Amino acid sequence: MNIDKNGNPTDGRGDWKQFLCRACGWIYDEKIGDPDGGLPAGTRFEDIPDDWQCPLCGVTKRDFEPYVNRSQTISKPIVNPLVDSDGVIVIGGGTAGWTAIEALRKLDADIPITLITADSGDRYMKPQLSVAISQNKTAQDLINKSAIELSEKLNIGLVANTFVMHIDSHKKQVRTTRGDFNYQHLILALGVTTALPVSLPPDSVWRINHVDMFAKLQNKLDEQPNQHIAIIGAGMIGTELAEDIKRAGHSVTLINRDALPLAEILPTIAGERLKNALIAENINYVGKAMVEDVKALDDSKYEIVLANQRITADHVVASTGLILNNRLPKRANIDYLPQGIVVDENTLQTSNPDIFAIGDCIAIGGQACRFVAPLREQGNAIAHQILNLEHDGYQHKAPIVRLKTKSISVTITGNVDKNKDWKISENSEQLLVLQQFDNSNETAKVELKN
Repeated sequence: MNIDKNGNPTDGRGDWKQFLCRACGWIYDEKIGDPDGGLPAGTRFEDIPDDWQCPLCGVTKRDFEPYVNRSQTISKPIVNPLVDSDGVIVIGGGTAGWTAIEALRKLDADIPITLITADSGDRYMKPQLSVAISQNKTAQDLINKSAIELSEKLNIGLVANTFVMHIDSHKKQVRTTRGDFNYQHLILALGVTTALPVSLPPDSVWRINHVDMFAKLQNKLDEQPNQHIAIIGAGMIGTELAEDIKRAGHSVTLINRDALPLAEILPTIAGERLKNALIAENINYVGKAMVEDVKALDDSKYEIVLANQRITADHVVASTGLILNNRLPKRANIDYLPQGIVVDENTLQTSNPDIFAIGDCIAIGGQACRFVAPLREQGNAIAHQILNLEHDGYQHKAPIVRLKTKSISVTITGNVDKNKDWKISENSEQLLVLQQFDNSNETAKVELKN
């Protein structure tokens, strides 16, 4: 134990430090330790075993970051935070949050706005994460503009590297790791998190849903060539990542619970063509495979346990779907589903009319709305509603979806109904076109080009 009788450190490594769990907000204090978790008072963070788990949510030390109390010096200062209770607070510094801010500022140059974000708030395009490794793009390359520059340009308050602990919708107050902030209107741009099955231990798999995690995986891949990467889940992101990492010079095994990739969207004939394109890229595709466990081995490798085989890999990436983290919606006392926060389809208001939501974290008609294309219209509708200006409201429609693979081009338009039959309009070696109809009206279309 590295503590003197006055509670001060005696190991010569400076003052006690604190570390924030980005998954749930719990703070590890070196001075206090985690006695129930086997860490006595005075245990330094770097001395914590890699298999130690957060006592609240179960993630490991990999998902912690240094926590600096608001009263202490901070590396990225709070810039002009909101002090007026008649202003707007935006939680979430991704594309959705910045889009809502831009829409508000375009209509009103003076309304007080403050952005609170758990990361730096630097702006980047998340869809690029699944295709950037083979292009040798770093995390810095993906950042379009720094949050500080944007905050100054848009004249907003910025509270970066700050975790929201609670939302009191009655007091209209957001409680954070850097103090409390009042609001008149609140916009939630929370994004979503990877839905991990119980068979995938959080400390054994990568989840590439943020530029910071992308950077960490990229650094691991750069350490040596031709590593073996197992990707679990062959939806859009898993499929794109598989091809991208393969093109970066690594071996890839793509493991999927369904027989074919994108099974929730593509009909069988289209899924077969996509699967064959991936195999032609020398990607090992394992379909109809349920992962029972992922075990860390002594040689820093991992073993993926399937029903009929075991696969060893240098790294395991989980691409097993996305889910709303309901912690903040629950604390704000607003309606939500596993798919997202329930919002009015025209105004994007939640069940609390002073709280809005935008982007990946929303659900309309019980369906998730996880696309970049509608964000501008969503932000515009929210801005008009907050400023009490006339507007037609947000009109939700299915955007065009394009798979960012180079081996084959896949485009999906309309609302795919997997219970409906498909009509094959063209089926050649170079082009496959399928359509769904409601009476004589086309409702969905899938097009694959080799």
